[in-house]
Amino acid sequence: MRRVFTKNIAKTRVVIIIALALAIFLLGLLEDHPKFIERYYSKGLYLFICRVMHPVLNLFPFSVGDIVYLVVIGFIIYYFIKIVRLAFKKQFKQAGIVVLGMIMGVQIGILAFYLLWGINYFRPSAGERLHLADSSYTTAELTSLTEMLIDSANATRARVTTADLQQSNKAICQTAIQAVSKLSADSSNFYTYDPDVKLSLFTPLINYLGTSGYYNPFTTEAQMNYQIPVFLRPFVACHEMSHQMGYGPEDEANFVGFLAAVNSKDRLMRYSAYHEAVDEFMRDLMMRDSTLEKQLKKRVSPAVHQDFVVEFNYWVSHENEVDVISSLFYDRFLKANNQPQGLETYNRMVRLVISWYKRKVH
Repeated sequence: MRRVFTKNIAKTRVVIIIALALAIFLLGLLEDHPKFIERYYSKGLYLFICRVMHPVLNLFPFSVGDIVYLVVIGFIIYYFIKIVRLAFKKQFKQAGIVVLGMIMGVQIGILAFYLLWGINYFRPSAGERLHLADSSYTTAELTSLTEMLIDSANATRARVTTADLQQSNKAICQTAIQAVSKLSADSSNFYTYDPDVKLSLFTPLINYLGTSGYYNPFTTEAQMNYQIPVFLRPFVACHEMSHQMGYGPEDEANFVGFLAAVNSKDRLMRYSAYHEAVDEFMRDLMMRDSTLEKQLKKRVSPAVHQDFVVEFNYWVSHENEVDVISSLFYDRFLKANNQPQGLETYNRMVRLVISWYKRKVH
């Protein structure tokens, strides 16, 4: 009787696995239909998900998503140990059933990822939606705008006071929420419902993964590393909430985070945006013309330069082999989700900012 019961469970799980695999395959077919995704998912189902989840989850001062991750990790460890024990006891059929259950769990996780947020990776590009020319640019254009951004970073840094740099994480998060809410109210292209950002419970760990923040697609929560240098936190908060708007690719989230922060009236917020932009543009310029990049470094004020030193030393102090492994994993994740440049996608923010400035001028 027990053998029949075990056999039935195994068959049922195999059928479910096949059904879930088919569902994932069908979902993948939507990748080639960005306009359909934009209309019915990004501006339809996803907004409904936000309206349902944000008001509830925002009631919690901590990240519910982080708790979910802890529970999932606990289950994975528990079932892995269970499989090993069953294998040692030579109870291979029971072990196989547990393995099938774990495969089902992974498939359900993949479906949840895409249905709750991940399909946003396949909507039309931000350049297309925002009518920004997502095209190449000359070194002269790059140099000219880099100079402007450096001057803006110098000027905004000079206005930042000691009190600004001593703000609490709560105050920084609230300012970032206001900046994102304002951007959302000003244009339907950046609409998001009840945005929020929380402090990551995993901050001591993600320091060693080289992570300044992350977005939880299962709970639609934005998390910030609360130990990174204070001048980085405002932009990071805006960047992660840009994912809440449905901007999946990292370059797009960087760009939208920049727009939200640079249009804020908060001194630290504005400087944080320009600091990030200078970093991105200088990195791009170095790849094109290292001599020009070295010349422009002299234009950076001592205070801004010192902040870059502080930022560099911070990440170096947390550097280890795990960071390298996690970077390789995340690089592959980005490439699998419509971002073929992988980690280089972060630098592609430059094209959007240049197009945005060109439109402002004209």
